[in-house]
Amino acid sequence: MERRKLLRGLAGVGLSSLMAPVAPLTNGNPWLSRTLGAHRGMGGTAQAASIGPDSLQNASAAERAASEPVVPDLAIARDMPPEELVKAALEALGGMGRFISKGDKVIVKPNIGWDRTPEQAANTNPVVVRTLVDLCFGSGAKEVIVIDNTCNEARRCYTRSGIAKAAEEAGAKVRHTDDKKLKEMKLDGDVLKKWSVYSDFVEADKIINAPIAKHHSLARLSLSMKNWLGAIGGRRNQLHQKLDECSVDLAAFFKPTLTVLDAVRILKANGPQGGNLKDVEKIDTLATGIDQTTIDSFGATLFGLKGEDLACVKVAVKRGFGEPDLTKIEIAEV
Repeated sequence: MERRKLLRGLAGVGLSSLMAPVAPLTNGNPWLSRTLGAHRGMGGTAQAASIGPDSLQNASAAERAASEPVVPDLAIARDMPPEELVKAALEALGGMGRFISKGDKVIVKPNIGWDRTPEQAANTNPVVVRTLVDLCFGSGAKEVIVIDNTCNEARRCYTRSGIAKAAEEAGAKVRHTDDKKLKEMKLDGDVLKKWSVYSDFVEADKIINAPIAKHHSLARLSLSMKNWLGAIGGRRNQLHQKLDECSVDLAAFFKPTLTVLDAVRILKANGPQGGNLKDVEKIDTLATGIDQTTIDSFGATLFGLKGEDLACVKVAVKRGFGEPDLTKIEIAEV
């Protein structure tokens, strides 16, 4: 695949106003099937607003391609307050309306695993979660549920992280996982053939994966793929023997509509639980995309690594899931 150009300075462009709502090019990728619609090149109708249909009809294929706004594969926002990071990154990606439709039942899946404050960077930033809920409702969602299977005691995690309050203020239903809702599901993964999954996730119309970027003592980093362990029950510690393979199995099963990587603060050591503020760096960054392999490859760069340095990315690439090479994709930076 040829190297594509890097797009910068889109914050003031209003990209979503220049294009028809489009869904990503799936190319048969099993991770992308929840998002409906067509991408340009796959029967889509995205085109520059200033170019009339008659002109496009008479233009050459190259001219038509040049007139269409670029739909980035990855959008990165930096150096703004958390709420603005979310809005800017999603605007560059085409807007929340590209992913969420009127009447959708949506799950926002943050990391709420630990009894830690936002400043300790063990859980997803609560303002990021609140903003995602707001944007979902603004795009017509009927219901938004925020849920995670925590590691520490659930009530303390939901409260101390600030996520319960933030999500409820935005109108979300904040749920703790209930083992009565566990259902053994066929995952058909390379390692996980069957496992107990919380039915909340399989009953939703759309899922937004909203992990925080942080160090992990076993997986090296905890990013989008690792975040799916919070959607299952059972004896999750058993999965640590093949944690990266299991993370990929789960990522392929849940197929999120959208992934939002919170890097407002990153935990650089002693993860996944952390606790020492000396291990935290505030970098005010957020990335949005669809391909979890791409997201995790970008997340690795925040820690001075490459995607290929992460075992989960290597496993995903071996299975044909996603693009790890950031030079081969469209990137919008705002």
